[in-house]
Amino acid sequence: MIPVWAQVVYLGAAACFVLALKGLSSPKSARAGNLVGAGAALVAVVVTFIVYDLDNLALILGAIALGCVVAVPMSRRVAMTAIPQLVALFNGVGGGAAGLVAYLELASAPTVFPLAASVATVAVGGVAFSGSVVTFLKLQELITTRPVTPPAGPALFAVSLAVTLVLGILLYADGGDGVWLGALLGAVALVVGVLLVLPVGGADVPIVISLLNAFTGMAVAAGGYVLGNALLLVGGTLVGASGSILTRLMAQAMGRSVSSILFGAFKGGSTAGGGEASDRPVRSAGPDDVAIMLAYARRVIVVPGYGLAVAQAQHTIRELVDLLEKRGVEVGYAIHPVAGRMPGHMNVLLAEANVPYEQLLEMDTANGQLRTADVALVVGANDVVNPAARSSPGSPIYGMPILDADHAGAVVFLKRSMRPGFAGIENELLFDQKTTLLFGDAKASLTALVGALKSL
Repeated sequence: MIPVWAQVVYLGAAACFVLALKGLSSPKSARAGNLVGAGAALVAVVVTFIVYDLDNLALILGAIALGCVVAVPMSRRVAMTAIPQLVALFNGVGGGAAGLVAYLELASAPTVFPLAASVATVAVGGVAFSGSVVTFLKLQELITTRPVTPPAGPALFAVSLAVTLVLGILLYADGGDGVWLGALLGAVALVVGVLLVLPVGGADVPIVISLLNAFTGMAVAAGGYVLGNALLLVGGTLVGASGSILTRLMAQAMGRSVSSILFGAFKGGSTAGGGEASDRPVRSAGPDDVAIMLAYARRVIVVPGYGLAVAQAQHTIRELVDLLEKRGVEVGYAIHPVAGRMPGHMNVLLAEANVPYEQLLEMDTANGQLRTADVALVVGANDVVNPAARSSPGSPIYGMPILDADHAGAVVFLKRSMRPGFAGIENELLFDQKTTLLFGDAKASLTALVGALKSL
């Protein structure tokens, strides 16, 4: 029986997890929320070591030390553009750990609900682990970002899912004593995770990360139920619920349902990545011409995207905006809900450059201001300003809410090349008469613009 004081501490930690989620909902409080959640987790771990009579303590401490040695340097050195990959890896580790714990508890779990929870956790944890590994490989471009549909993919996925269900029932009927049955269930669940994510196109992978995060949360919650640990139960439920809500919001931001994102490739309707560059004529200009256009505008809306993050140009864009504001130009940043590769990516990136939160405009507000803007300055974004989402029913991104950069008086596109964005489709806005392209690395182009502005 856990001492009362420990249960009170666990309850306090669970409350801190809720406060952490609340803090993470706003850029202003995100850092504090993160610290509150991490502190609560640390306290909970320490209490667990105190109140439980743990076996194999040396192995546990060794595993924690090894995890710290690997994860701390990895987290400190990871580039901002690679955060989604890191999240995918951590998510997979969490799901896999929950599945392993449940597997080890199978034989000792009481019948009915704890045993059912253990069996389900083995399956869900396996799906979360292998699916997260595939999302990491796609985001890191170690495998193709295009949807991969194996021969007879839908049938293969359905059979794998059915086999998982049958194995789960057999394992439950066996009272959890079937060691090899449990291992086989975990192995088939790994296959289900791979088949679930492979058909998803690159632009939709962040949504799948969120979905798998929800899976991991549910697996951890079930693990908490199996182990009789209220903190794991509450923490896992919070992660599962927040991941589910985030998945739904991201799917809405992309204008599609979760089912069409997961299984659209089987019908030829999902997004693809890595298209070819176009050779159609466009209008381009040099930094001096673009600087004049910006300097004599009344209002400029910056649309930051993944290219800005890749170039690490957040400080340079801030310097450019400061120069424009000194000249009396009104400037704001239009943030698409999935700008970059995950929600909040652009907010964190711009926060690094101390961009005031008041200048960050959510999509609805930004679209209202883009109609009256003289210039929309698109930096490394492509799919989130593609008018095809409104006008081309056959386009893979049709229906996705976008930033209406094409409604501004003029559009300046900073692009490295004419290669399509992550969705792999051409952007008609690039060929619009009001659009001017400034080719080059985003940081180099912005640096050149800063120099040109200073010389005016």
